[in-house]
Amino acid sequence: MENLVQIQYGQTGVSATTDALGMREMQRIVYAARSRQYLLVKAPPASGKSRALMFVALDKLANQGIKRVIVAVPEKTIARSFKDTELVPHGFFADWKVSEGYNLCTPGLKESGLRQKFIDFLTSDATVLVCTHSTFRNALKDLDITLLNDTFIGIDEFHHTSADELNNLGTAIRAIIGGTNAHIMAMTGSYFRGDAVPVMRPEDEAKFQPTITYNYYQQLNGYKYLKSLGIGYQFYQGKYITAIPLTLDTHKKTLIHIPNVNSRSSYTRKYDQVADIISCIGTVVGEDAEHYIKMVKTPDGRILKVGDLVEDDPRQREALQAYLNRMDCANALDILIALGTAKEGFDWQWCECCLTIGIRASLTEVIQIIGRCTRDCEGKTHAQFTNLIPCPSAAEDDVKNAVNDMLKAITASLLMEQVMQPEWKFRTAPEKDTDDESDRDESDRRTIRVKGLKKATDRVQAIVENDLTELKATLYSSDIIKQALAGNQIAEVITQSLIPKIIEERYPELTPEEQEQLRQHLVLSTTLQGAEVVTHEDGSKFLKVANQFINLDDLSINLIDSINPFQRAYEILSKSLTPEILRTIQDTIDSQREEMTKEEAILLYKKYLPKYKEEHGGDLPTVHDPDPTAKRIAVAIAFLRKLKQQSLTAK
Repeated sequence: MENLVQIQYGQTGVSATTDALGMREMQRIVYAARSRQYLLVKAPPASGKSRALMFVALDKLANQGIKRVIVAVPEKTIARSFKDTELVPHGFFADWKVSEGYNLCTPGLKESGLRQKFIDFLTSDATVLVCTHSTFRNALKDLDITLLNDTFIGIDEFHHTSADELNNLGTAIRAIIGGTNAHIMAMTGSYFRGDAVPVMRPEDEAKFQPTITYNYYQQLNGYKYLKSLGIGYQFYQGKYITAIPLTLDTHKKTLIHIPNVNSRSSYTRKYDQVADIISCIGTVVGEDAEHYIKMVKTPDGRILKVGDLVEDDPRQREALQAYLNRMDCANALDILIALGTAKEGFDWQWCECCLTIGIRASLTEVIQIIGRCTRDCEGKTHAQFTNLIPCPSAAEDDVKNAVNDMLKAITASLLMEQVMQPEWKFRTAPEKDTDDESDRDESDRRTIRVKGLKKATDRVQAIVENDLTELKATLYSSDIIKQALAGNQIAEVITQSLIPKIIEERYPELTPEEQEQLRQHLVLSTTLQGAEVVTHEDGSKFLKVANQFINLDDLSINLIDSINPFQRAYEILSKSLTPEILRTIQDTIDSQREEMTKEEAILLYKKYLPKYKEEHGGDLPTVHDPDPTAKRIAVAIAFLRKLKQQSLTAK
C-alpha cells in the first residue's frame, strides 16, 4: 500500500510542553479567554481539551461568581477524562474534584434515578457534576431553566449538537442561552457533522465568536516523538478478509474497525468476521480469563495480545474495557478489534495504526478514528490511517453505489490532508509600482500573494479563519466532486459556476461581493493545499500544483480558476486503479451527470466555443464528439437554443 497522504512534522515539543501553571500551549490559549461567557474550542484529540475545561471551570468558581459546574459527555466511558485530577502539584491554584455522588457516569448507576440526581445537584451545595449528553437532555425536560443561572456548563464533543429542531441537545443549548445567565464552554475536535445541518444557528454561534481554534497541524507539529502521519487506501474486490494479510502489519500496535453489519463490506456475522481476522493474525493459543484478552501466536512465533470489543456479552465487554482503561504500558495490548466503539474519547496512546474497513461517510467519524493513532508517545515516530475499501467493478449490480462509496473515501482523504497539514495564507499581491511594506508578511513562509485577490470583509475573514474547513467539507460531500473526478470537467465551470452555488446556499446572508471574496479563498485553499514551493537554481520560485509549475510572480485568481481544484483526487484515482476500473468510474459518473445550468452553458458558449471553432475550421462540435469537452460544448449550444426558443414563445 502506498500512502495518498504523507505529512512530516517538526517535533518541536511546543504542544506537549507545560508552563508554570501546568498548562500546555492549547490550554494557555483557552485560559486566556476564561472571562468570556461563551467559549467554543475547536482542538484535536489529545490536545488537552478536558484539562483546559478544568482550568477555566475552577477559575469561574473562584473568581467569576459561578456557583456550580456541569460537564456533559457523549458516553460514560469518556467521563474518565474528567475524573479527579491533581493540578496543584503542577502549579495551578486548585485541584479538580467531582463532587461526591455526582459523577453520574459511574458504572452501575441506574438510569432511572439520574434525572432526579441531576435536579438535586442544582439545589445542593455541591459544585461539580459529570453526566452524559443523554442525562443532560432528559434532566432539562420540563425543568425550570432558571435553575441553571450562575452555572458553568461544559459540553464535550459538541458536534453531537445540531441546529435542527429535532436535536434535543441543540434545543437545550438554545434554551440555556436565551433563558439564563449560564456560562458555556463547547469543545470539539471535529466541528463538522455528517449531515448538512449546522451545529448552531448563526445568531447563536455569533455569541461564541471569536472561536478558539487550535488546529491539527499545531498539535502534531508540536509533539516530542511523532514526526509523520500517513493516510492511505487499500482497494479490494470480493471479500475484504482476502486483503487483510496484505494490509495488516502485525508488528504495529493496531486498532481495527470492522464495517457496520448493514454495510456492503460486511460479508457475514460480525463475530465470524472477528474470528476470520484473528485467523489472519495467527492461531489462538490462550486467553486471559479475567480480562478476555486473546493470546494469538503469529506464523513467525510471536505471541500477540488481541482484544475484541465486538463481543456483545456485557460481562466480557466491561472486563475488557476496564482493562483498556487501566493500561499503563505498551506491552498491555497489540491489536484491538472494534465496531462502533473505540472512537471519540478512546485513549490508547501506543496505537500506531488505525485500519478501518469499509466506507465511513461521516467526516467526523474519520477524523475521530485518525485521532486514535496520533497521540504522542515515546517510541512512536509514525502514525498510520488506512481505509480498506471495496473497488467497484463493471460487473456489479449496484456499481453506482460502489462508485459513490469510493468517491466518499477519496474525498475524505483529501479533506484530512488539508486538515492535518499547515495552511497557506493568502494575501493580495501589491501593484508593481507600489512599495507598501506595511502589507508585507514575508516572514511567514506559508503566505502566498495572489494577483486579483479581493480584500475580505471582517465577516468573510472570520469564515476563512474559523469555518473554511467546514465549508470544504460541504464542498467535498456535494455532487460537484463527481463531475470533477470524471476527469473531463472544465475547471472554470467548477470554480466559477458550481462552487458559488455551494457558498450561496451555505451563507445566504453574505452580499454577492462577499460571496465572491469567500469563493476566491475557498478555491485557493482547495486548489493549493498540499502544493509545494520549488526554488530553481536562479532563485525563482515556483508552485507545484496538479502536476504543473506556476511561477509565484505570475500567480493570479484567473490562473487558479483555470485549474481543476479536484485534480489531485483524479490523480489519486489514476495512480491507484487500473485503466479498466477508472473507465468504469468515469462512465458511471457521466451517467449521473446533472443537467446543464445556464451559468455553465454561457461560460462554455462564450469562452470555449470560439476556441473550438478556431481549432476546427469554424465547425461546431456535436454530442457524438469523442472529446468530452467538445461534447459538453455541444450540449451547451443545444441548451441555449432551447432557452432562446422558450423566450420567443413566451413573447
